[in-house]
Order: sequence, then C-alpha cells, then structure tokens
Amino acid sequence: MSCARQMLDSHPRTSGLDVGVLAAPIDALTDCAQACTADVDADLDEQDLAEMVTSIRLCLDCVDVCTAAAGVVSRQAEYDANVARPLLEACVAICKSRGDECERRARHFQHCLVCAEACRRCEQACQEFLDVVK
Repeated sequence: MSCARQMLDSHPRTSGLDVGVLAAPIDALTDCAQACTADVDADLDEQDLAEMVTSIRLCLDCVDVCTAAAGVVSRQAEYDANVARPLLEACVAICKSRGDECERRARHFQHCLVCAEACRRCEQACQEFLDVVK
C-alpha cells in the first residue's frame, strides 16, 4: 500500500471520492516529480549540456506542475474540483510534452527512458482520474 493511500485512509474526513482512485494520481505525480528531478541531475552530467537545455527546462516544468497538483489533490478535507481539474489537466499536458522529449532521447540516454516511462504513467493516471471525477 502506498504512502498516499495510507494517509488518505487515515484522514478523519473524506472527500467523497474513492480513496484508491484518488491515491493513484498522487502516487504517479510524486513518482513523476522524482523521476524528472533525477533526470535533470543526469542531464547536467551529459557531455553536450547545450543539447540538454530543452530537456532540462521541460523536466523542471514537469516537477513544478506535478508537485503542485500532488499537494492540492492530497488535501481531501476540502477537495475542490474547480482547482484540482486545471492542475491535473496541466499535468497531462506537461507529462505528454516531457514524455515525448524523453522518448526522443531514450535510445541515447537510459535516464531519459526511465523518465519517459514515469511521465507516461503520470499522464495516464491523471487522465484516468479526470475521466472518473468529471
């Protein structure tokens, strides 16, 4: 059981959303933010740093958006779809862009492959959550 699931299960108030449905995007968001943070670090050690600038910027954007969304979605006491939905939609968009960029570089850099996979999982988890909570 994930930490997000444990925290949601132990919360004294519920949002009315299924805890399992809510935990999935939180886990994916935090995993994606971690993968992108580590990918930036790996990008900075590559030989041709100038070639990695777009990758680094997209990673940093992805970390910021996913971290903000994870924080908002984790606060179930006063869950507000009007706030969460645009953040999750932004996550879907940045994770798609980041995943596309990482996939382009994945045959040359293993860390980009790992990051691409995390971004794709996050993109999918956020979209699935959006589809459920309409």
